[in-house]
This record gives sequence, structure tokens and C-alpha cells, in this order.
Amino acid sequence: MTSLSIQASQVTRTASDLLPGLGEIEQAAGIVYAGMAPTPQLCWPLLNQALGAEVWVKHENHAPTGAFKVRGGMVYLHHLARQQPQLSGVISATRGNHGQSVGLSARRFGIPATIVVPEGNSREKNAAMRALGVDLVEHGREFQDSREHAQRLAREQQLHMIPSFHRDLVAGVSTYWIELLAAQPALDVVLVPIGQGSGMCGAVAARNALGLKTRIIGVVSAHALAYKLSFEAGRKIEAPVSTRIADGVACRVPDEASLQVMLSQVDEVVAVTDDEVMDAMKLAFIATHNVAEGAGACALAAALQLRTRLRGKKIGVTLSGGNVDHDVFARVLARSSEAADTLLAPAQVVSLAQAAQRRNA
Repeated sequence: MTSLSIQASQVTRTASDLLPGLGEIEQAAGIVYAGMAPTPQLCWPLLNQALGAEVWVKHENHAPTGAFKVRGGMVYLHHLARQQPQLSGVISATRGNHGQSVGLSARRFGIPATIVVPEGNSREKNAAMRALGVDLVEHGREFQDSREHAQRLAREQQLHMIPSFHRDLVAGVSTYWIELLAAQPALDVVLVPIGQGSGMCGAVAARNALGLKTRIIGVVSAHALAYKLSFEAGRKIEAPVSTRIADGVACRVPDEASLQVMLSQVDEVVAVTDDEVMDAMKLAFIATHNVAEGAGACALAAALQLRTRLRGKKIGVTLSGGNVDHDVFARVLARSSEAADTLLAPAQVVSLAQAAQRRNA
């Protein structure tokens, strides 16, 4: 066996160890459904028309905090509260959705929560976290700065640091992929945004637990390429972050564990530009009247980019979050977008007589 083969087999074993199995996911589902209902997966005719495919959208924007992350927070804090009942508090770093997940779940268990966000973070995500009772700290220019500051505060104040990636978080997130894949087991491919990897690992865990062959394509921002570069190189590579719209996937440093899963379990990783993401946000609203934040629209943006390859297939995309500031979304809707505007082309009006002639032809 070559050294490359040995390395690959070690990664595969490690990935298998990192992912929850069906039993763990089912246990996590019991915890999740005590706090929320399953979210819908819907097939929208206008999206089918735009992509030339059968498109199933998993609406995690309908979750209690408006994003999929809440599922992982529920499961993680459930176990933490039982393992450490005298816990003085928790802390984590976020661009918003993970922080809302931690805030909501910590409040359920009466645990004080501190969240560190980058300077200039979404005002509305900050407001939502404060409304959940968290102590909000602004530090650094990007997520990695915030995470490192949160780690320092955890040591200084003896707080429990909640990571962005953990087996319990993945188990919780896997429940939404189980819902989609159990309802639509014949999906040819699913497209998954990659922030710190819990969503992507949740998709892998659910697919494997159900014994399906569905291909998984990861999606990153073209302005935050760390995971794509790492996937292609087979090792962790840091990359600068400059995305203006997809803050939920604005990752500079990949997580080692989620990268290991990706290297052996994900078929492909594609990158979408900010313009493509904004096109997808507008298309999602016109076709479904659902609001998608930047990261939440990345899967649809990738499907648009790959639509020639995906034509005629049955695909799953996750609308993973809808937490976009209203002024940002207003600008997105106001900009011209070929993919969305094509759907609004004037319809051909057919008279009753013409319709009768066509039926009789």
C-alpha cells in the first residue's frame, strides 16, 4: 500500500469516528423536536424552471432562530447541562446564527452565555442575540479574530468554550438532513454551504446513516476559499476573507475535523462569487417568497452555476438561513439579476379561442 493510500485510509477511519451514526441522530432528533417542529422540504415550480431540474429546497430558514444552527445548539447544550450542572457559563464566537443557537439553548437551561462577534457584524443578528439574553462582545475584524478572543476570555473567566464544530453539534444538524433525505431518498445530489463544516458533516452523516448514494457538493464563497483550497490540496490551508454578503461562510482557517470528513466523504467543492450569491438571494425570493441570507443562498447559487450539469436531475439545496439585515436585502432585491429577471419576462397572453384551437389541434 502506498503512503498516499495509507493516508487516505486513515482519513476515512477518522471521518467515520467523527460522525454520529443513525442511533445518535435519532437521539438528537428527540432533543431537537422537544424545542421545534421539523422544517419543510418543498419543490418550487419557478426554481425548477430556472434550473431545468427538480429542485427540493430544505427550509431551515423556518427554524426558531431562522437558521439550521439551532439544532446543533439544542443538542450540545442538552448534554453539557447534564454533564456539568454547576457550569458558570458558556462562551462562543460567531457571525450570528451559531450565536443565536447558543443563546436560545443556553437560556432554556439557565446557563449564562457570552458571544463574541467581529466588529461591524450584522446589526440585526446582534440584536437577535441580545434579545436572547447573551452578553455580546465585539472584537476583531473577522471571525477568526473573534474566536481567538473568545478562547482567551474562556480561560480568563473560566467559561466553557463552545466550538464551531463538535460531534454533538453535527448530530443536531444531521436531523435536518435526515428529514430531507428520508422524504426524498432519490436525490441525485445535494449542495451544502461550508462555514466551519457542521452542515456539510451533517449531510454526510445523514446520507451514510440512511445508506444512500447521494452525491454531496460543498459550496464556499469565492472570497473565502480556505476549505476549497484545503480540499484540493488534501491539507489545511488558510485563506483571506473578503466576502461582502456571505458572512456565514466567511472562514479563514478550516476546522481540522470537518476537513478530514470532507476529504473522504465529499465529492466536490465549488466556489460562488458575491454577485452569484446575490442573484440567488433574489431568485429565491421571487420563486418562493422566502428570505435567504448570503450563506443561506450559497447552495442555490452553486446550483445556478452548475445548472448545465444538473439539468434533468433531482437535486436538494438547503436554504440554511434567512437572517439578513433588511437594508442589505433591499439592495439585493433592487439590483438587476438575469436569473431572477428572466422569470419575470412578460407572459404570452392566449385568448380563449386560441386556447381552444390548441386543445383541438
